[in-house]
Amino acid sequence: MTIQPNDLLAALRFRYATKAFDPARKIPAETWDAFEKSLVLTPSSFGLQPWKFFVVENPEIREKLKAASWNQPQLIDASHLVVLTARTDLTQADIDSWIARLSEIQGTPIEALAGLSGMISSFSSAMTPAEKQAWNTRQVYIALGQLMTSAAVLGIDSCPLEGISPADYDTILGLPGTGYATAVACALGYRSPEDKYAVAPKARFLDAQVIEHV
Repeated sequence: MTIQPNDLLAALRFRYATKAFDPARKIPAETWDAFEKSLVLTPSSFGLQPWKFFVVENPEIREKLKAASWNQPQLIDASHLVVLTARTDLTQADIDSWIARLSEIQGTPIEALAGLSGMISSFSSAMTPAEKQAWNTRQVYIALGQLMTSAAVLGIDSCPLEGISPADYDTILGLPGTGYATAVACALGYRSPEDKYAVAPKARFLDAQVIEHV
């Protein structure tokens, strides 16, 4: 299944960082299910998926997260809130778990995946713990991009949230000791008709300034 190039561009032009959501409008359950599946389908280096996504539904937790987000109203008014977290490490157990899953899904003997496992292990062992977490966090931003693009294609608004306190998010969500840490959040829902940013022209550099053919 494909969409036309003009339809893709129209969806991306429709997208903007929504500042004011309509709290009365909720994303339908079947649509939200597609969002969650889009997150699961996000590509990652080696297929490792070094992340976990928290869909925050509890109003009290969302209020606490708002306080840890410069009191941005999107935290409460948006239909849904996702906190995207990254693995704080990349251990041999993580690698073995992925190899076992790959073997199960593709019907390939684990022994036949020894080369892949060894390559990932060599890559991982060359990094410091801090470098591993930074690498995992960069992977999470692929998921954020996929989530926001999926929203645009489905005609749903989104707002990525980096104006947050990751350490406070970790505490509120009970993440210390779990092997995951907050990277970024994203609010999704429907724009308020009063959001002035919805009609502001999208400002971008000219194509020639950011794209170069070599």
